[in-house]
Amino acid sequence: MTTLSSIITPTNIVTASSTTTLTNKTINGSNNTITNISLTTGVTGTLPVANGGTGATTLTANNVLLGNGTSALQAVAPGTNGNILTSNGTTWVSATAPASGATISNDTATTSNLYPLFASATSGLPTTIYTSNAKLLYKPSTGELQASELNANNGIVVNSQTVSADYTIAAGNNAMSAGPVSVASGITVTVSSGSRWVVV
Repeated sequence: MTTLSSIITPTNIVTASSTTTLTNKTINGSNNTITNISLTTGVTGTLPVANGGTGATTLTANNVLLGNGTSALQAVAPGTNGNILTSNGTTWVSATAPASGATISNDTATTSNLYPLFASATSGLPTTIYTSNAKLLYKPSTGELQASELNANNGIVVNSQTVSADYTIAAGNNAMSAGPVSVASGITVTVSSGSRWVVV
């Protein structure tokens, strides 16, 4: 008696107990499962991005990968030592890090007015530094602080009882102190012509 399995034996039919090499064959159907395929030796070619791959055959060590639509991945090299990854508005590039901050200088010599700086934050890293132009000025050589208005919101304006540094009340200005006030030995207060110094 001849069985059906001994009659139907085409070489392109793979049974559960057989091994057959398929060349230029297409496997159709939604229930087909292929297992035990070595991704090292059993797969050739480059898997494109559209099919879940990278589209690349090699990836340079230590580069940063960037998406590129359906094309192969792009890469950004580290560049110069100290560079950081930054946006140019279109893509990411390796660029020189911005300056970490300004240099602080103890200036007591500048005779021109400078602009004090302010921030809108009390902690962290401020994104904007502000100045008030001519409404608030500071002269390092004399320590003079000029403001368009002085508002003591606690109701008290304080001055020392001793003038301990030479001072000239410039022409066109008046001065006032809450007394008693004394002038230290060797110290001179000069009141320019037409100006007044009033002690109350």
